[in-house]
Order: sequence, then structure tokens, then C-alpha cells
Amino acid sequence: MAMAAQDIEQLIKAALPDAEVTITDLAGDGDHYSAHVVSGAFSGKSRVAQHKLVYEALGGRMGGELHALQLTTAIPN
Repeated sequence: MAMAAQDIEQLIKAALPDAEVTITDLAGDGDHYSAHVVSGAFSGKSRVAQHKLVYEALGGRMGGELHALQLTTAIPN
């Protein structure tokens, strides 16, 4: 069961309203994505904690609807 890129973006923005999200479908199959997320909520957090916030926003869909997500995070300049 594939997940649409816009659904991933909406879930992340619902949890991190200030987020700038760029989603790329890596394989064209709706199962393997790359996401670059920029949010002020990441300020002062480790990279692991930043990624955890994004995975929590996806509400347990990793490994099910969403097979693979290559994730990068950043703090706004």
C-alpha cells in the first residue's frame, strides 16, 4: 500500500506547522521517498531527536504504508 508524497508532507506540517518540507519519490513507486524538513522546532535538538519528531508525525506509518524514508533535517537560517 503506497503513500502519496502530499500525504507525507501534510502529516509533517500538521505536527510541525512551521516546517518547510521537500519530498522526492526516489523509485517512482510511492514507497521509497526522500524528505528534507526544515523547522524551528529542531532548534537545540540532536539530529536523532529531530528525526524522531518527523517519524512521530508520520504516526506509525513507517514500515507499513511508507516503506522507506531517507530523512534530512535542518534548522532555518
